[in-house]
Amino acid sequence: MFGQNNFTIDRLLLLVCVGLLSACAVGPDFKQPEAPNTSSYTETKLSKELATAPGVPGGTAQEFVEGADIEAQWWELYKSPELDALIKKALQQSPNLGAADAALRAAQENVNAQIGGQYFPAVGLGAGVTRQLQPSSIYGMQYGSDTYNLFNTSVNVSYKLDVFGGARRAVEGARAQAEIAQFQLEGAYLSLTANIVTSAVREAALRAQMQATEEILKAQTNLAEVTEKQLAIGTVSKVDVTSQRTLVSNSQVDLLNYERNLAFARNQLAVLVGDLPSNANVAKFDLNSLHLPEKLPLSVPSSLVRQRPDVRAAEAQLKAMNAFVGVATANLLPQFNITGSIGSAALSSANLFGPNSSLWTIGGGILQPLFQGGRLLAQRRGAIANYEQAAFQYQSTVLKAFQEVADALRALETGAQALKAASDAERYAYETLDLVQQQYKLGTTSYLAVLYYQNQYQLAKVKSVSAQATRFADTAALFAALGGGWWNRTGPAFQPKAIVSKEQNETSEKN
Repeated sequence: MFGQNNFTIDRLLLLVCVGLLSACAVGPDFKQPEAPNTSSYTETKLSKELATAPGVPGGTAQEFVEGADIEAQWWELYKSPELDALIKKALQQSPNLGAADAALRAAQENVNAQIGGQYFPAVGLGAGVTRQLQPSSIYGMQYGSDTYNLFNTSVNVSYKLDVFGGARRAVEGARAQAEIAQFQLEGAYLSLTANIVTSAVREAALRAQMQATEEILKAQTNLAEVTEKQLAIGTVSKVDVTSQRTLVSNSQVDLLNYERNLAFARNQLAVLVGDLPSNANVAKFDLNSLHLPEKLPLSVPSSLVRQRPDVRAAEAQLKAMNAFVGVATANLLPQFNITGSIGSAALSSANLFGPNSSLWTIGGGILQPLFQGGRLLAQRRGAIANYEQAAFQYQSTVLKAFQEVADALRALETGAQALKAASDAERYAYETLDLVQQQYKLGTTSYLAVLYYQNQYQLAKVKSVSAQATRFADTAALFAALGGGWWNRTGPAFQPKAIVSKEQNETSEKN
């Protein structure tokens, strides 16, 4: 049966191939936006080397290296095994990263579905059996009616010729949406790693501020005891004692606030890693154990738009909206369809594939939309408006990217200067307080002077710790603002334990 109709299938495939070869894609072809025409990130020239503050965490020398590439695991420059382990764990079990990875896989499968549905004919195999009663009068005869069984089988083919490229634009749009999901995954990866670094730095800073406050509180408590003894012998007034006790109580409040914020920071680290705060085993970080990266890579401005995941996602969104304009345009033009079927029918299953049971049909159709209440035109205008919206959003994303880099660069420059000044201020405040306390014990200065310089030293100490933490955090912000080096990564963004174990087993087998 099928051999007798090979010429029919050949003709059908020929028409399909002719349709594919003659197709052209309507709508605008996507053009990648040009990078901003600028050679600098900041309004004024940056210093190549940043100020130093020897002897304190975060006070080491840093310099910008123009044109240098960013390492994929840039956080390893902090030389903290605890930080490395925390990020590795987060890449294995972060639910946000897992959700972004699943969204990417769904978008990729949607591309496959679009290719299968748009580029290839739909082929179906059907079979059936019916029992029918028909009067002979429908054939123009008078002898009564016939009851019989009818067996049939067929292969049905339908194909929509992509003459004007609407199908190709639809696939192009699906691919662009998969690109969006890809760069959203990279954005989630960058956000996760940067947030863990900055949260670890914050945890270390709060711990240092707690330690500084505890030391200050201890000194204030000791002085309060001395003041009370002096009150007993009449060398100071009750006001001096109550003032010192007020200072002690205020420091206790500060200490409790630091403890609360430290708990919040550790809870945040636990959640970033993908653990419950009650079950997480988060390492304790110390500013003294963190190493400040000396070399800061500074990408050329023209390459920033290719490195930032959010900019790449906005570009892919622009590409998708451009493709959908083509789809909406193609819907206004004639639609060409080819359908065909080949099969057999017989009154018994034994004769279903007999010489006289074959049947086939082939047909073509064209439909030109004439009036649909303006629906198709409105859809095309809407697609164009969506493209314009995506274009503005892309511009906004690029501007934000350059702003974040400029902010990070200025923050590093001023942060280095601030740390130097804060470190000097802390040292001078401590020396002054020590001298005044000695003078007070000797009775050569007033208590008000001691009280004043205690406050000055406390503020200077806390500011110095804060400036140290800012240097570490600002460095992480620069790496994140420049894109984080994801393009140099060899493995996937999301690395669940199953994948990691598989890679380790494959490595062991090779060795």
